[in-house]
Amino acid sequence: MGDVAVGARSGHDGEEHRGHPVEPDVPAPDGAMTSGNDADAGGDGTPDGEQRPPAGGADADAGTPRPRKPRSFWKELPILIGIALVLALLIKTFLVQAFSIPSDSMQNTLQEGDRVLVDKLTPWFGSEPERGEVVVFHDPDDWLAGEPTPNPNPVQKVLSWIGLMPSAEEKDLIKRVIGVGGDTVECKGSGPLRVNGKALNEPYVYPGNTPCSVDDQGGQFKVKVPEGFLWVMGDHRQNSRDSRYNQSDRNHGMVPVDKVVGRAIVKAWPINRWGTLPIPDTFDQPGLDQQSAAASLTVAPQGMAVAAVLPLAVWRRRRTDRTGTQAARKAPAGRP
Repeated sequence: MGDVAVGARSGHDGEEHRGHPVEPDVPAPDGAMTSGNDADAGGDGTPDGEQRPPAGGADADAGTPRPRKPRSFWKELPILIGIALVLALLIKTFLVQAFSIPSDSMQNTLQEGDRVLVDKLTPWFGSEPERGEVVVFHDPDDWLAGEPTPNPNPVQKVLSWIGLMPSAEEKDLIKRVIGVGGDTVECKGSGPLRVNGKALNEPYVYPGNTPCSVDDQGGQFKVKVPEGFLWVMGDHRQNSRDSRYNQSDRNHGMVPVDKVVGRAIVKAWPINRWGTLPIPDTFDQPGLDQQSAAASLTVAPQGMAVAAVLPLAVWRRRRTDRTGTQAARKAPAGRP
């Protein structure tokens, strides 16, 4: 409405005369209605009852808030990338991290070049590795001495920093946990491998390998795992430099629990090898956990003692109550 009403004059310069010369105003006869200067018209040509248009025309809209123009995609892209990097760094530090398999020591469970996702969250809640788990751990005592160190390019360094690729600077290994603190692990001849006297059925061992290696470098052994340590072995038994062949180090081939990064839970890449890494059923067989059995034997005598003493205590309590009641009945009544 403001666009058509601004600066309205007499009817001579209306739409039909736009672009033509305007004739001079002719005084109106007495008693005739003037166009534009009457008091009845409000002094500005606006008829009575009509709203007077705001002065300034389009400038009157200047005070009205206009919708903000959306930020361009290219301006938002660096912000999105920054958020993604922060989230990836947090996930790598506290939740999961990707690792690459550098050798064939875990065939056929894992192949060289596979990418696995490692759970780093569970250890934060005090959970310790269990038998049968595949774990990633820091080199305990130069197990990787003499192994070539990869030289990543700048892109690989960035990807390793955010957790999408393993770090070349970190010396990590991946093996299967065979024994935990308190276990006795034993290999005689070609096998089977025994934990606490129980033979393990190991279908995950590389085809053609024997569960135990017949050699004099460490393949034949019987060890007791100290508390806070692990005994680990590769699934490719004849091609794995694991706890067996590091018994001369300061930990006698054991891996300190505090060196464990986390448990490998998923084979994530290549996609055709995707799958989980569950604990094999052989580690659930009865009698394998001798620690639980020993604990129950320790508690059993105490429980038997309590069970034997409890009836006697109840009988004595009832007898005492009965004697007291009878004595109260026989007692003479007090004088008023």
